[in-house]
Parts: sequence; structure tokens; C-alpha cells
Amino acid sequence: MELKPGLSALVTGGASGIGKALSLALGGKGIFVTIVDFSEDKGKEVASLVEKENAKFHSNLGFPSAIFIRCDVTNTRDIAAAFEKHVATYGGLDICINCAGIGNPIPFHKDQTDGTHSWRLTIEVNLNGIIDCTRRAIGIMQSMKKPGVIINMGSSSGLYPMYADPIYSGSKGGVVLFTRSLAPYKRQGIRVNVLCPEFVQTDMGSRVDPKFVGLMGGFVPMQMVVKGAFELISDESKSGSCLWITNRRGLEYWPSPTEEAKYMVRSSSSTKRSSVIIPLNLNLQLPHSFEKIVVHTLTHDFRNATRKVQAPLRLPIKPNHVLLKIIYAGVNASDVNFSSGRYFSGNKSVSSHLPFDAGFEAVGIIAAVGDAVIDLKVGTPAAIMVFGGYAEYVMVHSKHILPVARPDPEVVAMLTSGLTASIALEKAGQMGSGQRVFVTAAAGGTGQFAVQLAKLAGNTVVATCGGDKKAQLLKDLGVDRVINYKAEDIKSVLMQEFPRGFDIIYESVGGDMFNLCLNALAVYGRLIVIGMISQYQGEKGWQPSNYAGLCEKILAKSQTVAGFFLIHYGHLWQEHLDRLINLYSTGKLKISIDPKTFLGLDSVADAVEYLHSGRSVGKVVVCVDPTFSQQMAKL
Repeated sequence: MELKPGLSALVTGGASGIGKALSLALGGKGIFVTIVDFSEDKGKEVASLVEKENAKFHSNLGFPSAIFIRCDVTNTRDIAAAFEKHVATYGGLDICINCAGIGNPIPFHKDQTDGTHSWRLTIEVNLNGIIDCTRRAIGIMQSMKKPGVIINMGSSSGLYPMYADPIYSGSKGGVVLFTRSLAPYKRQGIRVNVLCPEFVQTDMGSRVDPKFVGLMGGFVPMQMVVKGAFELISDESKSGSCLWITNRRGLEYWPSPTEEAKYMVRSSSSTKRSSVIIPLNLNLQLPHSFEKIVVHTLTHDFRNATRKVQAPLRLPIKPNHVLLKIIYAGVNASDVNFSSGRYFSGNKSVSSHLPFDAGFEAVGIIAAVGDAVIDLKVGTPAAIMVFGGYAEYVMVHSKHILPVARPDPEVVAMLTSGLTASIALEKAGQMGSGQRVFVTAAAGGTGQFAVQLAKLAGNTVVATCGGDKKAQLLKDLGVDRVINYKAEDIKSVLMQEFPRGFDIIYESVGGDMFNLCLNALAVYGRLIVIGMISQYQGEKGWQPSNYAGLCEKILAKSQTVAGFFLIHYGHLWQEHLDRLINLYSTGKLKISIDPKTFLGLDSVADAVEYLHSGRSVGKVVVCVDPTFSQQMAKL
């Protein structure tokens, strides 16, 4: 949601502390604000200050641009009246920020009361009050049928234990999980997020032992809290998100995808196939033959290495096998390595494999199944990552089928490109939060995933690309520093702006870029090599490079250079694909498909050459069957 004049916001606990700061910041954007608080004198004072801020944007309104409503958030009637007054004044509700909160006045170990004036009241204000206000705000936004944002004020003590006040910590922990559980409301245009700052210098924060605050890095500046709240309001991808704010680590989303994966329960592939993936009722007429692209001679020149051939469609389908009708196929830099025979091993000569089917990845619809296949049905959308993706049909063993919700181009991008980034960063990179991550060729198929996954994990991300369009894409994806090598010298930027180096480097270019990355690696840093596209083509094809002194360099700084080849991690494909699809479907992950259209198998060589030209932005995809894709688009 764009913060612009004319929107309206209701802020509980708005008379002091964080609530006051957010009310004034909203007023500074020309937003109408209702201050809800128990303190009448302070509340009226803040409303007057907000009106002064609003005067820069509004004049002769005929109604106040800020109002104060006295309210006890433990009283449901007070809450109902406050929301009704706001809607009556401003005609709706765009933003609701629930800041009202108290600390426990009596230490838990000394509390001999029945809880009426101590721990029970803390729970009523901090947790039950927020639940009631959130419920009211959602009801109004639903009735108005307009997008809205709700921010609940949590605390870092809701993420880890606060031994000095377990009741406060428990109440804020409840706010965090309550809010994160409301992520599905995004489908109705309502986004609910939680803000968890560490100690802020407010009346409540000043009661904390200064020594403890010092150990935690000091008070968090109020402007950081405001920045975090505005980010949660503005970023349409944030729903059910928890933003942790500390002086030590800055703004960081919690938990990271890596941590989240530890407690997320993943359905087994059989359960997912039978109950989640819904077969499509489409008219699938099997032909007597089909077309495919095969490699007939070994060369890195893909166009000369391949040709389109007609192949018979052999029926019935073999037992335990599946026939997949392909709709979209993905294009990869490694296509030229495959066409030159680099991915074959064993005692047989590479040429003895000729001709062999080209293409690594595709999505489509299951057109037929063989005997003993009981968990897959005709019409089920599915993806494959086996050789033979450049074809109208492909027969594969059922164990290679990856069920998906829809056979769309975005799913193709999640396969080789997305899975490489997801698994490589987790396994080879051991990525956590608060790290510095450098991604080369970041506007390509896999780079776009790497930068976003690193950002979602709470890291600072620096990325390279060539060209203004690519640079803009990376900025839109949230990259902290984009280096356009056509306008800047990468080495100079890294030396001047990032002298400490990087904890993780995700590298796919090779050659001189590899040397540059090695020199930019921090102590304990991990350099992940997923490819070397700059060395794939040329008159002599892929020529290995000699990196003299490599062992000495990594030994001196306890560094790691890790190779990553996706085929070795097949046991993780379904899990990580499910994770990527979930991030995409909830708006946390964006996928860029290159806008250039490639239709039919005749365009495959054009697509491969286009990818290697350096002009592509995002994932390059070939639409194998344009007619079928149009039929899918209508569903």
C-alpha cells in the first residue's frame, strides 16, 4: 500500500511511545489519524500535533484530520465505539496499528495477587486487546471490500525469553503467533503483520536495567521502528510477516526460511499427489507421433548440434511410467554443455550416446499412465527435470514426476534455476541471517531467486548485472546494492564499499569474475560455484581455467569454495519446489520471465542463443504448445 495523503489510520496506544511516533509519522504523510489511548491529556496533544503535520497536505477539509478517542482496550465496548467513530469520521479504515501495551507491574516471583491488577491485566491489554482490535479492523475492511493493512506491536521478547518479565514475554509471543497465523487474509486484500523491536527509549523501555540494554546494543532508534512499520505497510508481499528490529542486526524478518523449514510439516509426495493436486478436465488426444529436439553431433554450438525429429508415440505406456504432454520448457546456459557431451560419464565414448534428447526441464499435463502407477492421474499438472524437455511429449518413470498446481512458465523458472538457488544457498552456502551475500549475473534465471531468498533470510544483498533494465529488475527485487558492470567497475565498487568482503558469494560467471569473487570473500566466507557461463562458448568450447594460488588463499582466511551440481540433490527437489511455490503463491517471491516470446520447438535454438547473448532479463522459456497454453490460461 502506498503511503499517500487521504488514507486513514487508527492507532491504539497512540498517545505515547511508539504509538505516538507512528501517529506523527503517518500525519507527516498526509494520512488522517485516530489516536486511541487511555490517557486523555496526552492523546489530545498528539492529535493536535498530527493535525499540524497534516496541514501541509490538507486545507478546508470540513472535518478534523486527526481525532482522539479515549479507550480502554480491555473493554470491548470502548473498542467498538472507537472503530465506529473512526469509520464515521473518515468513511473507512486503511491502516490499523495496535500499539497499546503495558509491562507487568509486579515481578512474577513476588506476585501474590489473583492477577486482577498485575499479570492478568498485562495479558488483557497486550494480547486480548490486540486480538479484539485486529478482529474489529478485519471486519471493517471486509465490509468495505477495500485493501487494508494491520500492524500489531509485538516485541523481541516475544521471539526469545525475557526472564525479567515472563508474563510480558508470553503476551508478546502470543501476539507474534496470532498475527503470523492471519497470513491467509491476504487473499481478501487484508495484510496483517507484526513488528518486534528490541528495547526502544520509551517510558516502558526506560524501566529496563541499563546494563542489560547496553549488552543488547543500546536502545533501538525510533526512526528504525517507523521505517520498519512503513516497510510492512508498503510492501505488498508482506502478510503474516514478523519484522525483528535490533541495533545488532538491523531490520530482519523472523524466522528465516531456513529456520521455518525446520518446523514446517511437509506433506509426503503421495499425499500431495492424491489430495492437493487437482487433475484438469482437458481434452487430451494422443497422436501417433510427436516432435522432439535431439543432439545429433557433439558441439557447443547448440544450433548445429541439434535438429528436430519425428518420433512414434509408443503405446501402451510402460509399467511405472508416465507420458507427459509438455507445454513449457526451460532454457539453460548449460544446454550448450549438454550438446557438447560434457554431462556423460562412464566407460562408453560420448559419441556412442548419439543421438540423445535435448532439454533439462519442462512442465505440462500427464497424458497417460502405465500399469502400477496409482498415485498419478491423467490431467495432473506436473514438472520434470530429466533429459528430453525439448519435446511435445516425454515418457518418464513416475518417480521423476513433480506434481504442481499449474503448468505455468513461473513453475519452469522454479525448476533448475529456482532449485539451484534454494538448495545451494542452504546446503553449500549454509545461509543464515545477518550476512553479506554477493550474487553474480543476478538478473538471470537463477540469480533472481538467489537475491530474493537471501533477502527473505534477512541478509544484505549485493548483485551484479549488465544493463539498465536488469539493474531495475534487481532493485525491484529488493537488492541493497546493484552493480551495473556496463556503468561501473565491479572491482572498484567492492573495494570501496565492501572492504570487509562477503560471507556468501553465489557465482555463475567464471573466468575473471571468479577471481574477483575469490578476492572479495570474507574470513570464513563460502563461495558457491554453480556454473561458469563466460567459459561455455567460444571457438574451442569450454576450456578449464587454472586458478594459481587458490589453496593458499582459502587456507589463509578459512574460506570455502564449494561446487554445486543440482543433479546430486534430487532427494531435495520436491521439498524445495514446494517451498518456492509457497513463497510465490503468498506473494513473498517474485518471478521474472523474459518477455521475448519463443513459440514451438523450431524456436529452441533461437532461445538458447538469445540466453547466451546476454540480453535476457529473467528466465527464458519456450512455449512448446502455444494452443494448449492458451487453453490453460482460460482456466
